Amino acid sequence: MAGAATLEGRVSASATRFEGRVATSDSGLVKSAILFVSLTFFAVFILLPLILVFVEAFRKGWQAYFAALVDPDALSAVRLTLLAAAIAVPLNLIFGIAAAWAIARFEFRGKQFLITLIDLPFSVSPVVAGLVYVLVFGAHGWFGGWLQDHDIRIIFAVPGIVLATIFVTFPFVARELIPLMQSQGRDEEEAAITLGASGLQAFWRVTLPNIKWALLYGVILCNARAMGEFGAVSVVSGHIRGETNTMPLHVEILYNEYQFAAAFAVASLLAFLALVTLVLKSYVEWQAARTASGEQH
Repeated sequence: MAGAATLEGRVSASATRFEGRVATSDSGLVKSAILFVSLTFFAVFILLPLILVFVEAFRKGWQAYFAALVDPDALSAVRLTLLAAAIAVPLNLIFGIAAAWAIARFEFRGKQFLITLIDLPFSVSPVVAGLVYVLVFGAHGWFGGWLQDHDIRIIFAVPGIVLATIFVTFPFVARELIPLMQSQGRDEEEAAITLGASGLQAFWRVTLPNIKWALLYGVILCNARAMGEFGAVSVVSGHIRGETNTMPLHVEILYNEYQFAAAFAVASLLAFLALVTLVLKSYVEWQAARTASGEQH
């Protein structure tokens, strides 16, 4: 009893000594130093390169800038980039919703293995992913002979670029939805089905409104990665100008040919896409926080 009383006294004394202190209360010098390091890192490694892209793009004036953008090869690269994103993003959207629904709502054998497979593109180098497609669909690959006999081109053609883009953007939608749907549980869907709603009605009227902001967030990130992918697409494209070059590959070719102004002009489009993605991402986060705050009140 005496020992317990002594321990209680020590705890009480400690609490009194630290009363009024905040866990994150640091001196003004420490706060200023941390803020200075953070802002310096941001300015040097992120903001400055972004500014230099636009400076170099307009170095030779507006005419040279627009001439680089309306070049037939540049327009072909833009169209191919948009095409690959337009195919890859909806497919990953459908898969992401299906995978998140299955993982969050059901218990089945191999569930953890499925989650591991979804994360696979994060752990595999995009270049390795491209080489895998070459090994499978290339002229000397597993299905190369059959594809040649049926006059089907995948590697060094648009289908290979689309497949590589799908692979590298595979996890984004699913990985945004799975934690959210697991935290929300399935009580609302079960209640809707109990009241007579079909599974499809429960999804459209209950599940989708609850996940809409996370879903949009995942789509935005997926689209940004699809348009900016370089490694996997570079391996399977063949770098055929006007046919299999996406915007990042076109930038590389122009830069290697010492056409620096044209290279930075096309790169500025990708930089502009990054800025638009950042704005949309911030808006989605703000709307999600606003919705969550409204639900709490």
